[in-house]
Amino acid sequence: MVTSDREMSTSFGRAAGAYEQGRPEYPSAAVTWMLAPAARDGRATRVADVGAGTGKLTRALVELGAEVVAVDPDPEMLAALRGAVRGVPTFTGTAEQLPLPEASVDAVVLGQAWHWVEPVAASAEVARVLRAGGVLGLIWNIRDESVPWVARLTAIMQGSNAEKMLAAGDPPVAAPFTGLEAQEWRWSRPMTRATLTAMVRSRSYIITAGEEERARIDRGIAELFDDIGAVGDAAVELPYVTRAYRAVRP
Repeated sequence: MVTSDREMSTSFGRAAGAYEQGRPEYPSAAVTWMLAPAARDGRATRVADVGAGTGKLTRALVELGAEVVAVDPDPEMLAALRGAVRGVPTFTGTAEQLPLPEASVDAVVLGQAWHWVEPVAASAEVARVLRAGGVLGLIWNIRDESVPWVARLTAIMQGSNAEKMLAAGDPPVAAPFTGLEAQEWRWSRPMTRATLTAMVRSRSYIITAGEEERARIDRGIAELFDDIGAVGDAAVELPYVTRAYRAVRP
């Protein structure tokens, strides 16, 4: 049975714990770069974190002093966010239908999320809630598959929608946004067998896969983790490339 993009995009609440444990944070430098065009002297930047999930990007925004609201279509993910990041207002919604007033925020950011949206409708809706001169920021943490064992990991668990989209070029945006600036950062994250397994199990393809396919993936990653020395509490470095994009609302 083929799983639809819609089912995959709304599956993460079933694995909110694995998502929180296994997914990486975002480099502060990348988040700072995304927000830079929206900065105003004398007050905090107002940011809507859309597709906020368990708050991986939200906490980076809060640490930078932004005033943040979090939006996600999945109430279970928002419940996990409220447990991880205290004091951030949360709303159920999507990039195509934001529960926010017109011109109410300085920035709208999406972490690991724009590949799930319809870009024409989402671009128009983001523009509605942004003030003039506000910024749309898009960011992804992508595993660095130039490292052989990481490429093998992807082959076992299959590439994500995000990876496929970014392999084809910059993410698509539409009017009134006319183009994207881009930057990338390379870094690595120490991972134990438990956190590596959680990362794998937090992916929408695995969450929505059938029992036989999940068993195949479990066998493959167990063998890989043995081969690379991810045994018990031993840590291995998982290399990432963070790709960030930004566009200013006219």
